[in-house]
Amino acid sequence: MEKEKSGKTTLVIPCSGIGKVHGLIGREAAYEIIDRIAPDTTETLCLALLVTGDEDAVAKVRTHPCVTIDGCPKVCSQKNVEMAGGQITKAVRVVDAFKNHRGAQPGTATKLSGEGWTIAHEIAEETARAVCGGATGGTL
Repeated sequence: MEKEKSGKTTLVIPCSGIGKVHGLIGREAAYEIIDRIAPDTTETLCLALLVTGDEDAVAKVRTHPCVTIDGCPKVCSQKNVEMAGGQITKAVRVVDAFKNHRGAQPGTATKLSGEGWTIAHEIAEETARAVCGGATGGTL
């Protein structure tokens, strides 16, 4: 997510994940990246626009580096970015984060618990570090 190299904003695209706590965690992690960690070099894109073939959304993923954050193993965000011809620099699955949080009670589809917020923050920070080579805190 290096704006200096590409001159382009990186798109952080979470799955919709409506009705599932894993989807909520993924969306919150994405918002943390675009709102707190790297607001000047990242933005998000509505996955539904991409799924429906919106011309502007498709053009944007084809011309910007993309990070996908999927709640479940179906990886809808990743698959749709790939089908639209986008280049994914990092693909994240929320379910993988639970390997480090066995037995966690992350909350519900509409409200995260403290454990859920911890997982969302970890995903955001780890994603930023992986894509930026360690740079976080507004320098993604």
